Amino acid sequence: MFYTTGELPISDEQKAAFLDFIKSGKGFVGIHSATDTFYKWPEYGELIGGYFDQHPWHQEVTVAVEDQRHPATRHLEKQFKITDEIYQFKDFSRSRVNVLLRLDASSVDLNKPAVHRTDKDFAVAWWRKYGKGRVFYTALGHRPEVWQDERFQQHLLGAVRWAMGL
Repeated sequence: MFYTTGELPISDEQKAAFLDFIKSGKGFVGIHSATDTFYKWPEYGELIGGYFDQHPWHQEVTVAVEDQRHPATRHLEKQFKITDEIYQFKDFSRSRVNVLLRLDASSVDLNKPAVHRTDKDFAVAWWRKYGKGRVFYTALGHRPEVWQDERFQQHLLGAVRWAMGL
């Protein structure tokens, strides 16, 4: 599980072992700033599914649940409101991940200067296979209040259990 930022001090050998670990059938969970990590390591970006590209909104937003069958989202209503720092991503494509949560774009100002995505597709959480492994990412989790929110706690618990293969 990563809740990290920047270029972490690990060797090329450790990077290879990390990727091999997940590809072999293990799991990985990235939380919030985990997409703001390892910009100089393209394989990490491929693993996690995209990189942080600004956070135009730090406010109450509406999040739409695209898949209520996944263990990380089955407890959530079809839409919910939450106050958090909301990311957008670069090097991100729905063709490489399975989106679980997305920002309801009508709940934010899309004309802010930091908004770069013109397709209005702002994924908030997703999962993907990586070799035989399981990768989960959620952009939620910036604010301490979010970590105290039972919905977020259940979101993470479901993600961890899924990543572990349980």
